[in-house]
Amino acid sequence: MPSGYRPAVETFSILSESTETTKALGERIGEGLSGGEVILLSGPLGVGKTTLAQGIALGLGISARVQSPSFVLERIHRGRLTLRHLDFYRLAPGDAEDAGFFSEEDESAVTVVEWAERTEGIPEAVFRMSISFVPGQPDTRVIVVETGLPEWGDKIKDAVREIH
Repeated sequence: MPSGYRPAVETFSILSESTETTKALGERIGEGLSGGEVILLSGPLGVGKTTLAQGIALGLGISARVQSPSFVLERIHRGRLTLRHLDFYRLAPGDAEDAGFFSEEDESAVTVVEWAERTEGIPEAVFRMSISFVPGQPDTRVIVVETGLPEWGDKIKDAVREIH
């Protein structure tokens, strides 16, 4: 279990039937962020982690193109809040900790980590989102949300109701 992991108080699933829905969910989440949040994303290649991060960026008022930081590990985007977008796909266990990605907390930034399952030294997260494919339905994803903060469970459920 990663250090700083807050055991889930609530776990629920969301069905997203399109990339537009996934991005809209991210946007609603981004609109509710106030800084200091850490959001952990996991799931296989091509499942929509970056799409969700793009939506979060929109909700933070970021108009710049947000792409996966797989080859550079981190991209910084400025909007209403700063977005630290991290991608640990190319890292071995322990590399993120050794590189100091989480050595300083920034309460004015939101940190979104793709491939969060590839490291152990992640600070306490507001929530984790695990995205998976639905067999036989190429555009549909199941997003499992785990949060230790009940108010975030309510915020995300409200966002889903707004989108549908």
